Amino acid sequence: MATALGQVCLIWVHAASEPKVRRIILPGDPRSGTIVTENMPSIEKPRDKGIQVLIAGIQSFLMGNDIHLTTDLLDLDRCPSFQRRVLLAEYGIPRGYVSTYGRIARHLGNPGAARAVGNALARNPFPIVIPCHRALRANGQLGGFQSGQVVKRRLLEMEGVRFRGDGRVIMERVWY
Repeated sequence: MATALGQVCLIWVHAASEPKVRRIILPGDPRSGTIVTENMPSIEKPRDKGIQVLIAGIQSFLMGNDIHLTTDLLDLDRCPSFQRRVLLAEYGIPRGYVSTYGRIARHLGNPGAARAVGNALARNPFPIVIPCHRALRANGQLGGFQSGQVVKRRLLEMEGVRFRGDGRVIMERVWY
């Protein structure tokens, strides 16, 4: 799909009752070529209303609109238990807020697991819907992002997050 960031790829499968999204690939993700070509039975335009709504929502979000995307179609069951917990905690961070890997770990009852939280978010198969761009290092530095720090900063700026002159986030709206 065409978006304000560039081409975004949505991978889904037809499930018994509704489609299930397996992955969302943002522009600049270095793994995109491998992911798209692995086990893809076909490339098609979405006919399912739920997928069409999700695509429209992602496009709107990436234009800077304040919309809420749901996790209803995400195939979260494919994620290991800890990662699923991290992703759902990250999903709970509202637009315009940030958190840190350590705060998320403490929220999950694992205060020493900041690195594990970062690793779980680095493998987030559903960026934008699960807004992993809202997680930062404890000192306000951006940390990693599948599409790079420039895109991460742009997404945060679209949400009204402000930055210091040295590139760190001004930690004025922190969640958890």
